[in-house]
Amino acid sequence: MRVLALFLFATPVFAETCPEGPDTGGALASLIREGQEAETYMVARDALRDMWALWQAPPDTWSGELLDVGLERMRMADYEGAQKAFDALVEYCPTWAEAWNQRAFVYFRQEDYTASLTNIERALEIAPRHIPALSGKGVTLLKMGREDEGYDALKAAVDLHPWLPERGLIPEPYGAPR
Repeated sequence: MRVLALFLFATPVFAETCPEGPDTGGALASLIREGQEAETYMVARDALRDMWALWQAPPDTWSGELLDVGLERMRMADYEGAQKAFDALVEYCPTWAEAWNQRAFVYFRQEDYTASLTNIERALEIAPRHIPALSGKGVTLLKMGREDEGYDALKAAVDLHPWLPERGLIPEPYGAPR
């Protein structure tokens, strides 16, 4: 609770100080390749877990605290609290794709698909190979009744990670494991 109160009041002080995160492009490319070449679900799952670790690695301690608060609020289904945390995180770290992706998920859970899609698109501008954001875009577009666009986004995600569970949402077999 202390951290929640702290971020509500301190974010403007830190508004210009979020550092750029480390360059993870090479590691991400390697993990994407590992997932694409995986012969088993277990290997592919491990690659995706390691990708998540890259995407969720905070640029600094403050952004990590805001992320943790938002994730904890989400686990408790406190969407208002989660949104406040992720609003602060996006304001503090506007170039961190995961900040936008997490806020998109809060909007999705509240069935505000338009706001979710806006945040997903910003995450993808920053990190075009952010597989969860790409699959989230597909699912969000499907919820909005925009099926062709939704399936295209899901196919793009499955092209990056053929073992992605969301591939089952695509009507025709696509990206089926070997």
